[in-house]
Amino acid sequence: MLWILLAGIFFVGIHLLIAGTTVRDRLVARLGEQAYMGLFSLLSIGGLVWLCWAWSASDPAAPWWSWLSLKPVVWVGMFLAFQLAAIGLTTRSPTAAGGEALLRSDEPATGILRITRHPFLWGVALWGGVHLLVNPDGPAFLFFGALLSLALLGPRSIDAKRARRHGEAWERFAAKTSNLPFAAIVAGRNRLVVGELGAWRVALGLALYLGFLFGLHPLLFGVPAL
Repeated sequence: MLWILLAGIFFVGIHLLIAGTTVRDRLVARLGEQAYMGLFSLLSIGGLVWLCWAWSASDPAAPWWSWLSLKPVVWVGMFLAFQLAAIGLTTRSPTAAGGEALLRSDEPATGILRITRHPFLWGVALWGGVHLLVNPDGPAFLFFGALLSLALLGPRSIDAKRARRHGEAWERFAAKTSNLPFAAIVAGRNRLVVGELGAWRVALGLALYLGFLFGLHPLLFGVPAL
């Protein structure tokens, strides 16, 4: 499990200690934006590959509990995770690379962004949490826990980076949105507009969910999702 721990620390660390901090700003000033993005992308891919390899090479451990009674929670959680990830990845956002121009639009927060400004990361968080339930052992705790931690802590880092770079424009966007899903809507700072989510995005999330549930999961990972 040592390799999983080291890989998890590396992967989470470069995102939380570099990508969203002033260290990134200094590296960009020295290397240039494109060179920094290329280097950081290589480090991220390398860290993720290392983490996946370390987990796949780990010895199976005795489970800490039985998850069979949690099946309904798992299925609902994964459905929501696929929806958040699919809708989030296909919606232009000021929090994503290249989406900063949206901050200058009249309505920068529409669709899924009304619910949360980090939909993809919340999808990853749900995915990680659900997989911790169905893989209750030490190696899985380190593997999925690392990704869950990054998904939960990453938004704060992203928000801080955007605030430094875009100032008032970012504050206007942040005032109408929330990291925690539905918090801005509950607080009256935004409203839910279901039609803006996009029927094709919802259908895409459903198709991916069913595809992994009934075919791709055992094909890719050797374990039936059911």
